[in-house]
Amino acid sequence: MKTLIVFYSRSRTTKRIAQEVARALNADIDEIIDKKPRKGILGFLIAGYDATMGKTTEIEFEKDPSSYDLVVIGTPVWNGRVTPAIRTYLLQNRGKIRNAAFFCTCAGRPGKCLEQMEEILGKRPVLRKILVRKRLEEGIKEFVEELKTLSGS
Repeated sequence: MKTLIVFYSRSRTTKRIAQEVARALNADIDEIIDKKPRKGILGFLIAGYDATMGKTTEIEFEKDPSSYDLVVIGTPVWNGRVTPAIRTYLLQNRGKIRNAAFFCTCAGRPGKCLEQMEEILGKRPVLRKILVRKRLEEGIKEFVEELKTLSGS
């Protein structure tokens, strides 16, 4: 099964997880770049507001998701919601994604993030996983094993 790991990461936690999952599955990886500045405290506050308001943003990415059997999409949780970068990616590519799996990273409560991702994509993902900071290593291992089971690896 040809797999693509797509992610957005502001603080690098989601990026680290995406890289570990891609390595474990021998999958391609594609980082979504949000063109809106989100660094520092002001960037953090604007990010939370944009996520709360369901805003989209200008993004860059490289790989065509229609070339893959499975697209694994990862995002941090911002104020209990999906990031504008992942919202935009899903809206732009929902017709190209055959099968999706989602993961979100959070410090505690994931809120509506995974449900929002499913709603935007317009179909049920084959797998959804919440990765909480205090159980990150254990959560990554579980997620990789669940994905391997799906792909028959």
